[in-house]
Amino acid sequence: MMMEFFNALINHGFMQNALTAGLLASIACGITGTFVIVKRLTFISGGIAHTALGGMGVAYYMGADLITGSIISALIAAVILGFVSIKSNEHTDTVIGALWAVGMAIGIIFMSITPGYSVNVISYLFGNILMVSSADLWKLFATDIFIIIMVIIFYRQFISISFDETYSRIRGLWVKTIYIMLLCLIALTVVILINVVGLILVIALLTIPASISRIFTSNIKSMMIVSTICGLMFTFLGLGLSYQPNLPAGATIIIISGIFYLLALAVKKVY
Repeated sequence: MMMEFFNALINHGFMQNALTAGLLASIACGITGTFVIVKRLTFISGGIAHTALGGMGVAYYMGADLITGSIISALIAAVILGFVSIKSNEHTDTVIGALWAVGMAIGIIFMSITPGYSVNVISYLFGNILMVSSADLWKLFATDIFIIIMVIIFYRQFISISFDETYSRIRGLWVKTIYIMLLCLIALTVVILINVVGLILVIALLTIPASISRIFTSNIKSMMIVSTICGLMFTFLGLGLSYQPNLPAGATIIIISGIFYLLALAVKKVY
């Protein structure tokens, strides 16, 4: 099974693109997923992810680039959720649920009224890493570079608000601005992952590698590195195991991620 996958990886450009996309997605996951886990932003990340479908549907209707549409809507959702969670924690869950539902509804409506409704859009729901193009890879690469630069510049500020917002305010940090910036980086990561595993499974790949890394280390930089390695390993194994049986690659990647997470928990409990 794996030998046929290795042969395909050597001989077929689409398999090479898929593995490269997995690497780029793993880098983004390793960095922002760590903050998602540490600051407990999983539910907010889910709201951002599903709101991205609205921008995707509008972009598809207008004949524009789907990734661009999803980036715009994801960033808008990140800013809205950032302001709401800062102003009133009591209503955050309600707003997340509303954005989640409305975003998906807008996306579905615009997809349904677009002439020549294409099944390719459905791949954004369930993922189709094998269809990632070279142009997509450059977009993912540029997004990764931007995320890395932002985290390098604002690393201390992100760490500060992740562990103690009150102390950060006392120190005079612009907590609101830094928090919204962090959500925007998560939004960009979400858009990257939509290309790899699809909208439905995006949160799993964003959080599982980071959750595994946190089991074995509490150092943020180490978490990022371990999470990135885990994400790449899961993508590689998922592509390899799904190739011969012709299984959905995105779903296979997530199942493998889940299995390794359970194994990590078991190892942690034993030792």
